[in-house]
Amino acid sequence: MKKNIIAIGGGGFGRNVSSILIEKYILNLSNKDCPRICFLPTATGDDNSYIVRFYSVFTRLNCIPTHIEFFKRTVNISDQIMKQDVVFVGGGNTKSMLAVWSDWGMDTILNKAYNKGVIMSGVSAGAICWFTSGVTDSWDNQLRILPCLDIIKGTCCPHYDEEASRIPFVNKIINDNKVTNCFCIEGGSAMHFVNGQPFKNVSFKNNKNSYNVYLDKNKFIQKPYTSLQL
Repeated sequence: MKKNIIAIGGGGFGRNVSSILIEKYILNLSNKDCPRICFLPTATGDDNSYIVRFYSVFTRLNCIPTHIEFFKRTVNISDQIMKQDVVFVGGGNTKSMLAVWSDWGMDTILNKAYNKGVIMSGVSAGAICWFTSGVTDSWDNQLRILPCLDIIKGTCCPHYDEEASRIPFVNKIINDNKVTNCFCIEGGSAMHFVNGQPFKNVSFKNNKNSYNVYLDKNKFIQKPYTSLQL
């Protein structure tokens, strides 16, 4: 059984509801005619406009969309997640999202669903949450490394080409031996992992990529992954 995670560096329906390339790619991985997909907008505090954008896109696709909110009366989250084919986690404040998830036991439920074969995906906060740790701007004054769900071993940095502070920060944490390497994902691209290992970059904008960044003989190496252009 293949276990899939698609970590999006930036973009997708949260920014542009007319662009549905990466969304189609994720749904197609299910190999089902009408897959079930559940949206988790927790990182925005379940922002209603984000939920509306999700439905405005996925109701146009051949799937059964639903979502889970934690700031209103909440459904049985285990039952809801375990019957899905795809889970999509939205962007926002990763630290706050993980705190809410932990209190509800969602971290354990997502791990169980992943090991059952449910496709996990997400953008920004929804990208880094699957890793051992992620580069986050959950604090307003600086980037930090945040412990995450540890489903994929390693550290992830989204928005790699979209925010000027990202590349220097990644270089610093590697140089300071806080991490040995970092999965760095540009906006407009996603890194597809299969069974916890890098499979390929998926670009849904022109010439966007994902990289393994590491230090070799005091030189920073930015090695691109094999890429599929949608």
